[in-house]
Amino acid sequence: MGSPTEAQQRTARIAGVWFAITFIASIPAVFLYKPLLKHHDYVLGSGVDTRVGAGAALEIILVIANIACAVVLYPILKRQSQAISLGYVASRTIESAIIAVGIISVLAAVTLRQDVGGAGAANGASLVLVGRSLVAIHDWTFLLGPAFCAGFGNGILLGYLMYKSGLVPRGMAMLGLVGGPLIFLSGMAIVLGAYDNGSTPNSLLSLPEIAWEASLTVYLIGWGFRPSPVLAGQA
Repeated sequence: MGSPTEAQQRTARIAGVWFAITFIASIPAVFLYKPLLKHHDYVLGSGVDTRVGAGAALEIILVIANIACAVVLYPILKRQSQAISLGYVASRTIESAIIAVGIISVLAAVTLRQDVGGAGAANGASLVLVGRSLVAIHDWTFLLGPAFCAGFGNGILLGYLMYKSGLVPRGMAMLGLVGGPLIFLSGMAIVLGAYDNGSTPNSLLSLPEIAWEASLTVYLIGWGFRPSPVLAGQA
């Protein structure tokens, strides 16, 4: 059983900080986007472009933090399984790419309002249709990223790696192994029209995954890694 070195504990805490940044960046962005996402005639109004732009800036930070979480952990997790660790890095990279598409769609809607929209714009109905189409793209990226990619990557893959390696308490890692499939299946239910994204069933099925990611963040920052044969091999 390998006790973690100072460098390995520093790696754990750096990873924990990146996970914390994903929470800090993603949650406010949802509220900052609300004027655009909830108002169908946003492109015809005076707009709150600075607020929406701030949300986009936070999501850019989220894109970086998502990839950083996986890259920082990879040198240690690959000692458990290089193939699954690479899969985790790939999953987080794809998730970030999907989020980036959502950022582009939001910023495109803002540009549409600034250039040809606003009060008194010609062809208002057509502009609203285009604006809602861009918002719909963002809504689907919000589902495909956090539900499918995060459920598979953070939940199933990272949960498995942490459970098998024992780098964190196995009971905590079980939250990911349970929460990942649940949020993935919830995403499938939304795609099939069973209920809407953000509905009560979706929120309830997301709780174990949220608990997994939040507890992992706190544990890595507060306690680092537990002793594990993986750490001995890495040393």
